[in-house]
Amino acid sequence: TNIGSILASVNPYKPIPGLYSVDAIELYRQHRLGELPPHIFATANECYCCLWKRHDSQCVLISGESGAGKTESTKLLLKFLSAMSQSSLGAPVSEKSTHVEEAILES
Repeated sequence: TNIGSILASVNPYKPIPGLYSVDAIELYRQHRLGELPPHIFATANECYCCLWKRHDSQCVLISGESGAGKTESTKLLLKFLSAMSQSSLGAPVSEKSTHVEEAILES
């Protein structure tokens, strides 16, 4: 659920098909925060948009207990931001990732 610009999420401890797919990235990149159901991609899109509007650094705080999914959430945020940066260069979101993206996601 969203609480303003805060996303409170729960680790379902099981895969949910399509939840973090390229189609989900494409959907959330076209909408503002609050226009679609709460999602980590909505939070990432808001961060990305504010970065370009304000020309100022952005920060996303990911918090939770051990096993809550902080590392996976970070990877998803980086996946979205990487896809957005690739699309701003004219590459389709579905295009294979670059070596730079892979290095960032592996870190």
